[in-house]
Amino acid sequence: MNAVAEITREERKEIVDRYRYLLRISRNILNDEDVKLIRQAIEFASLQNEQMVRRKSGVLAVIHALDVARIVIEEIGLGRTSLICALLYDAIQSSRIPVEKVNEKFGEKVANITQGLVKVVDLYNQSSSIESDNFRKLLLTFARDIRVVLIIIADRLRTMRTLDLYDRESQQKISAEVSYLYAPMAHRLGLYNIKSEMEDLVMKYTKPDVYRFIAQKLNETKRGREKYIFEFIEPLKKDLAAHGLKFEIKGRTKTINSIYNKMKKQNVDFEQVYDLFAIRIILDSDKKNEKSDCWKAYSVVTDKYQPNPSRLRDWLSVPKSNGYESLHTTVLGPDNKWIEVQIRSHRMNEIAEKGLAAHWRYKGIKGEAGMDRWLSNIREILENPERNAVEFFDDFKLNLYDKEVFVFTPKGELRRLPKGATVLDFAFDIHTEVGKKCVGAKVNGRNVPIKYELHNGDHIEINTSNHQKPAQDWLNIVVTSRAKTKLKQALRELQYKDAEVGKEILARRFKNWKFELNDQLLNQLVKKYKAKTVHDFYLDIAIGKIDMMDIKEFLTEQDKTEKEPDKVDQEAQRSAENFVQKTETVDDNQDILVIDDNLSQVEYKLAKCCNPILGDEIFGFVSATGGIKIHRKNCPNAADMRKKFGYRIVPARWSGGADANFQATLKVTGNDDIGIVTNISQVISKEMKVKMRSISINSNEGTFEGTVTVFVHNTRDLDLLIKKLKDVKGVFDVTRIDTVV
Repeated sequence: MNAVAEITREERKEIVDRYRYLLRISRNILNDEDVKLIRQAIEFASLQNEQMVRRKSGVLAVIHALDVARIVIEEIGLGRTSLICALLYDAIQSSRIPVEKVNEKFGEKVANITQGLVKVVDLYNQSSSIESDNFRKLLLTFARDIRVVLIIIADRLRTMRTLDLYDRESQQKISAEVSYLYAPMAHRLGLYNIKSEMEDLVMKYTKPDVYRFIAQKLNETKRGREKYIFEFIEPLKKDLAAHGLKFEIKGRTKTINSIYNKMKKQNVDFEQVYDLFAIRIILDSDKKNEKSDCWKAYSVVTDKYQPNPSRLRDWLSVPKSNGYESLHTTVLGPDNKWIEVQIRSHRMNEIAEKGLAAHWRYKGIKGEAGMDRWLSNIREILENPERNAVEFFDDFKLNLYDKEVFVFTPKGELRRLPKGATVLDFAFDIHTEVGKKCVGAKVNGRNVPIKYELHNGDHIEINTSNHQKPAQDWLNIVVTSRAKTKLKQALRELQYKDAEVGKEILARRFKNWKFELNDQLLNQLVKKYKAKTVHDFYLDIAIGKIDMMDIKEFLTEQDKTEKEPDKVDQEAQRSAENFVQKTETVDDNQDILVIDDNLSQVEYKLAKCCNPILGDEIFGFVSATGGIKIHRKNCPNAADMRKKFGYRIVPARWSGGADANFQATLKVTGNDDIGIVTNISQVISKEMKVKMRSISINSNEGTFEGTVTVFVHNTRDLDLLIKKLKDVKGVFDVTRIDTVV
């Protein structure tokens, strides 16, 4: 809720400074009458009952409105109507002014846009979930004038810039909304600067640790980066000047979010991301000569540095649908580093940074009426997220003669593979055994995963490991018939071996449990676990899909039923899972959670997807059936729930439960030494006095990987247990996993 309050001297000065700056950057589009209207709009934006209004963040509403208006003019490039509407938006959003009054004071055009803003606010109130594409379509239906969307984008950008002033719940909700809806819209409109800043700010609040890590790394490498950019640029300056070109050339560090996406996509550390920055050449050319000057500059760059032909992107001949024009190439700079170079004119650069509004100005359309025509033409870009004909033709032109890729082995041998072939295809093309043991590759000196798609001219060195073995999902990675055939054959061999191992495991366990394994019982087990064949059942045991303790419980139940057919004590046979259910509902009336800040004694369940325990940061989620599920704030599903069902999120916190038991599952890896399982069990049961539900270990060629499920009181106990297990000789790593075993 907005509040009213007195203002400080500093805030009064901020208002005056922002107002003067706004008039200065708008002087080319305003007349004296407009200035009067702007003053009235500012009064509407700032006052309620003759007092100044503050937003939820504590910022004065008028300061927020002035900043939004500045973004609309300076960063998006809209006109006087949009400026006035931007000033009025916050007041409209909080219902401080009726639309009728807007029509009376500012005219029909402003009133129509503000009417659209009111409808969008109503849409939020009716459906705060922005799930799937429905919300975007409704938003565009309500916002008949596209300026409504642009003003909201400006408002969200200003809010993101001040998100430090909001509580954590609001930060998460606003970030999810911007990530899902407004950053993609900004991208579609060609507002690349705004889109990039939004994505960085979203990451700052949703992945703060990763954001700080990359920001710190960028700061640490800044001096070296600047030195390299200088060494790259200086020779080019002389050559470009010698060809009579007037230009500006600079290096631009890529955004933190862009770098993080490269790290994820390429599965590399920060130090292995080779293209942390791009070089931009901006030419001072008139409209008639700008394309030829761009190609002339391209010739100078590629004469100086060796280009990668497959990385040429020509958006001069056929611009992108949102008006983007530029020439991109990647060249081999000093120290054999690949550097992206972007070449464009000043006109193209402004369109690239300010999007379609700048494109409109350069089209030569004058006045508000001209802008109306231009804006109506770009609705289709937002309404149809599919690729349009221009973009399709662009891709078609680039790939017309690109049905195959030619790549090189470390010895320089040329190999030809179909387009879309991956590192794994290349490995099987070299030799079947190389393919089966492939763990990745070095492509042009950079580590890449097995699914990396090959490009013309790539130099490939396959990395193998004796511990690697083929997996079923590899069939989705390879495209060549040779690789598919060899892979299927290898998988059949592995399955046969694994099934034999599963058969041995089952026989050994039956012997230990003093049960007889006969055909009738085996068929019952196959049916119970819904295996197609006995072979598949043995295979499921070998790969850990079937829990052996579950089989033992089934056998015990069968044995008891046979001995006491008329009296089956189900309570005595209660599984450990039922025990966990009991800790979730807290039968001893101990109230361990407070939901929505003031509700206690409310029925809830702990979510199985993230398995929260006392000490975890949590939130509540109202399910479709009306019950409340408690999730960890870093639950794998949390981001999706906030994006799609934000209205179902309720605050939750722990209020007790010191004696309650919570189930947690740990993943343990290490050397398969004699006695390793005993040592792990002793640390858990004897040293830490922790109750263990199950332990499942699989070994492979000298190493093991397994899961241990335990009952603990809180995260402090769990952290101490993890620390103790890591100290066990032969253990590589111990991590908590979300899935309850």
